[in-house]
This record gives sequence, C-alpha cells and structure tokens, in this order.
Amino acid sequence: MQNGLSVKRLSVILCVFALCFSLSFPVRAVSLSEVSLEEWPVYENREVTADAFIVMEASTGRVLMGKNIHEHLAMASTTKIIGAMMVLEQPNLDEYFTVDAQAIQVEGSSMGLQEGDQVSLYALACGMLLPSGNDAANAAGVRLYGSIEGFVEAMNQRAQELGLSDTHYVTACGLDAPDHYSSAFDLAKLTRNALQNEDFAYICAQSKMQVRFGNPPYDRWLSNYNRLLELYPDCIGVKTGFTDDAGRCLVSAAERDGMTLICVTLDASDDWNLHASLYDECFVSYSMQPLPSTPASITMIDPEGGESELMLQPAWKVSVPLKAGESARLDYTILSEPFTYAPASAGQVYAQAMYLLDNRPLCQIPLICADST
Repeated sequence: MQNGLSVKRLSVILCVFALCFSLSFPVRAVSLSEVSLEEWPVYENREVTADAFIVMEASTGRVLMGKNIHEHLAMASTTKIIGAMMVLEQPNLDEYFTVDAQAIQVEGSSMGLQEGDQVSLYALACGMLLPSGNDAANAAGVRLYGSIEGFVEAMNQRAQELGLSDTHYVTACGLDAPDHYSSAFDLAKLTRNALQNEDFAYICAQSKMQVRFGNPPYDRWLSNYNRLLELYPDCIGVKTGFTDDAGRCLVSAAERDGMTLICVTLDASDDWNLHASLYDECFVSYSMQPLPSTPASITMIDPEGGESELMLQPAWKVSVPLKAGESARLDYTILSEPFTYAPASAGQVYAQAMYLLDNRPLCQIPLICADST
C-alpha cells in the first residue's frame, strides 16, 4: 500500500477545502460521476506482468489496484478512445460524405475504406472501435477538423480539458511516434468519460456490428478485436491496441452487481487472462456501499438579528466502492462558514461534507437547503 497522508498534511488539506468550498453557491444538476475519488491516495500496488496497469471503479474513479499508473508509455490504438468519443459528440452522425482519398492511405488495421467511398461519422466511430481502423480515424479527422494534424490538435486540447496531464497525442490513430504517450491512469479516466456517451458505450460493447459504407454504400459486418467481450461474460468494452513499440495494450470495462470497473494494461503479453483475473479479484473484494448520512445544520441570522438552525442535507445520495470493513473506518467532517443570512434558498449549497477513510480525505458532497425559508 502507498504511504498515507500525514496528520499535518491532512490538517492543511482540510483548511484548504474549508476556504475553497464553504462559501454558498447555487447547485447545478449533478450526476454520480461528479463524485470523484480519483485522487484517493491509497490503492493496492500489485506486481503483474505489464509495464503499467490500473483497475478503477467507473462511477467514482476510485483506484483499486495499480502499478506505474502515471508512467508515460506508448498506448497504440487505445488512442482511438478519445477520437471515437469526439466523433460521437458531433451532430448529424448519420449524414453520408465522401472520404478523403489521402486520409485513408495509412498502414496498419483498417475498416476497409476505399477511394470514393461514402460513409457516415457513426460508421467511422464503429470502424475505430471494432476493427480499430486507422483509415477510419484519419477520415474522421479530415472530415471534422480539415486535416489529421487538426484532429490531433483537437485531441490534445480535449485531453487538457479532461485533466489528462500524462497524455500527449501525435497521431490520430495510435501509430508509434516520438512524444505520443499516455498513462494507465489517464486512459482509465478518459474511459470513465467516454462510457457516459451512450453511443460510445453501445458500440464498444458489440462483438460485431453491421454498418453501411461504400460507393454506393451497402451493408457489411465489422468484427471487434476485443476478444474479452466473448471470453469474460461481464465485459462491456472497450478498446485494444498493438504496435511494436507499445506492445499489447488493452482498455476494458466490466460490470457486475451494480459496479462497473475499468482495467487498463500497457505492454501485457497475456492481457485477456490478466484482465479477467483482476476483475474476479476486485469484484469479490469490493462492493458499492452508500456513504453514511451527514446530519448537519448552520446558524441562520434573520433581518432582526434572531438566530435559528438551518437544517442541511446531501445534494445527492452517493455509493462508493469499499472493501469489507472499510465502511466501519469511514468518518466525515462538515466544512462551512459560521453562519448565513436569511432567507435560505432551496438547492443552495451551505456546507460540504468531507468523508474520510482512515483519517484521509476520500471525497466530498455538497450540503444543501431542501426548502426555501
């Protein structure tokens, strides 16, 4: 296990959180994915036959296991995760257009595009995620951004927006190039975001898909390189990769008993079996458990100077992945200003509940006023 935070450092963190998050501000619509455990500093560091690996719970981002999770490594066609996600965010996914003849002239894996073919963005995303088409990635880049270089620039910009600090793209399709790298952590974090796109989640979970393209377009089948979809019943995606420099790379996701896990291995020769064994272990060891309730109040001062207690409640209910026995070691502290002025507004944040596991920060939940007063 990694060393935990010192008591002194914890005190500093709590003070920073108190300063940053105790001020009142309106709560916007939120989802479970906005509860982030990505920075939880403790996970099991396991030696496996891979240059780097990670197992992350998808809804919260808690890292369960890993090795070299922030190391910069070649990631081959797992590059296409961000490209396919960006393609599927575009409008008019079913609109047909003629592929750029030069863009599809690329080595490596292909979805079978030919000069003069008409294709849709949706079909290109399928071609990127199933047969890992380098031609599909390049064709999508030229269509959306005018050039492959423009696509790569947009990919890097999106990586920055997502906080992927250990990622840099040089090619759109994942072919080896100097300074083209990512990390196991960044790939897992990216996949958390990509799986929130319903089209992406559906496509990457299919062993085969029928799509239309050609001159003129006609129906044809694309097969998924991800054999884990057939070998492991709980698998729901995501993307394979291989180059001489990167070795075998695999980003996968699996779902069981209401918990979704993401596994990334970089340069792992036996990746199918390794992912399966890591999933089996984590599904047995962890389960999604609700955070304990956080009764809290804050003093409210009315215009005449009178005082009353404003009762607060969590903005949403949250479950997090915990090992057996960890729930008993959970605690929380309330961060807030000493008082607020009436009237209170429903849905307004007046405090934060910071949850601690073994006295280390785990996550925080806004506390809101349920009714206007």
